[in-house]
Amino acid sequence: MRLPPALIESFAMNMPSGAVFQPIAQFSSAERKRVRAVLTDIDDTLTHDGRLPASAYAALERLKAAGLIVIPVTGRPAGWCDLIARQWPVDGVVGENGAFYFRYDDATRRMTRSYAKSAAERAADRARLNLVMTEVLSEIPGAALASDQAYREADLAIDFAEDVKPLVPAAIDGIVKIFERHGATAKISSIHVNGWFGAYDKLTTSKKILADEFGLEAEREPDTVVFVGDSPNDAPMFGYFPNSVGVANVTRFVGHLPASPRWVTRAIGGQGFAELADHLLAKD
Repeated sequence: MRLPPALIESFAMNMPSGAVFQPIAQFSSAERKRVRAVLTDIDDTLTHDGRLPASAYAALERLKAAGLIVIPVTGRPAGWCDLIARQWPVDGVVGENGAFYFRYDDATRRMTRSYAKSAAERAADRARLNLVMTEVLSEIPGAALASDQAYREADLAIDFAEDVKPLVPAAIDGIVKIFERHGATAKISSIHVNGWFGAYDKLTTSKKILADEFGLEAEREPDTVVFVGDSPNDAPMFGYFPNSVGVANVTRFVGHLPASPRWVTRAIGGQGFAELADHLLAKD
């Protein structure tokens, strides 16, 4: 599932005419001036080969210092998101593909936790997801429980490329089908298949945190939000926000995205995110 960075970057820089992506350089100054919030995926969008580069972290700091609302929107677990909300230069975090948002207030030292489902509902869902887990691990050779599963509150994450040898697309599709035959929603990221019970996703909870915490109504002003991501589970965000961005490695999924980003960076992963930050903050 991981192409050589040089190949991905070359593909992004040499898009054929009529390709769905436009170079980030075409994101005009007039459009950029309307932006109030930057929402970003984490894995393979802020990170590179599983690590968070200094350039991406510094880009988060620069965006926040410029007065923009900065919110990671991720499939990663509640345990990680608690730390991110407390310690990263961000204004909040949406986790487990929309199961919740967390926002930490530095002044009051208070964490706001807003969940899409109640604690009782999440406990009932866990029992059903355990059945899915058993079937996936018995039916899909090479699949594994994600190493961060112990820190999750609402979903089930199956690893197909993070700490295991990358699985072939047919095997990944097989994982999705097992979730779906149990009535669960399943989304493919760059490393995991995440599954849950419920109608929420990254988009619904992103809209909620923006409205509840910042008074930004994304339905009325979608062009004031930039979203940046890299994989199929970001498609609802790509399709909704007119100023959506893919870091260059999104081109791995050409032909497999239900909705595509409008813009694409020249660089992959965290370097691509830093490129986007440079462009948003450029004085022109």
